[in-house]
Amino acid sequence: MKKIIVLGGTGFVGAHVCEKLVREGWQVTVPTRRASNAKAIKLLPGLTVQELDVQDEAALTRAVAGHDALVNLVAILHGTQAAFEQVHVVLPQKIAHACLANGVTQVVHVSALGADSLQPGLAPSMYLRTKSEGEAVLVQAAVGGGAGAAAQGGFDLSILRPSVIFGAEDKFLNMFAKLQKVLPMVPLAGADAKFQPVWVQDVATAVVRCLAGASAQPSPRVIEAFGPEILTLKQLVQIAAQLSGSGGGMGRPVIPLPGWAARLQATVMGLAPGEPMMSLDNLDSMKVDNIATGKHPGLDSLGITASAVRPIAKQYLGKR
Repeated sequence: MKKIIVLGGTGFVGAHVCEKLVREGWQVTVPTRRASNAKAIKLLPGLTVQELDVQDEAALTRAVAGHDALVNLVAILHGTQAAFEQVHVVLPQKIAHACLANGVTQVVHVSALGADSLQPGLAPSMYLRTKSEGEAVLVQAAVGGGAGAAAQGGFDLSILRPSVIFGAEDKFLNMFAKLQKVLPMVPLAGADAKFQPVWVQDVATAVVRCLAGASAQPSPRVIEAFGPEILTLKQLVQIAAQLSGSGGGMGRPVIPLPGWAARLQATVMGLAPGEPMMSLDNLDSMKVDNIATGKHPGLDSLGITASAVRPIAKQYLGKR
């Protein structure tokens, strides 16, 4: 039985990935700072929850030992430059060192549409720049060009770049549906930004198929994970309203904000306690449409027919 370690396995996408890996016969290890975070997956057969801080490089290297493959799903959407660098760049460096030191043969790294490992500096936001830099780190290690332990050889690398991910536990469509239950109208920053939403199950399947060698592309490979529809943020807000029954299924009026007002809204939201709904960096990310570039293969290259938003989302938004 092959062994795999999944970083970020307790999260929204991670739980689906772990479930599919277990079904495919993998023996799965999920590191997490607190075992209580793993309630949704801890009872899966063949899955072990290991309490540790993945940013502790020595602990991570020990945890990776004995595994054949690694999946990295760790990411943040909000934070300072230092926080983005720590999660999106420094952690991939530690992952590369740990995999090379332990002879891991396969790595799947979930990045984001808009990232570009060849030109990280051109990305408009801290999120996308650091995502790009993290990709570059892993690409270099995969081809055996990293420092130190890289002399031991590389690994097979698949980089998945999804658009915004939706599903029953998402914090995207669910958030917009909830807002429209309580607000008389929705003032919306970035209303015209374009997305190509992808179902979480399709992303999880893509991870498993990359590990199974379904892609004909050589390593290191980039696969863009996107759905069949291009929708603006305003359209997605309206879909969330319709499917959840807000305003009798009509939703609340959506008011697109001009640039200055959008930045003011994002600034105020970014200062709110807890995880913000939007930040200035999110707004900067939306300067680049979150849609397929056509430069890399899509989910169809893995034999996956991507699901549209409405048939899936109505199954969970309709219960709100």
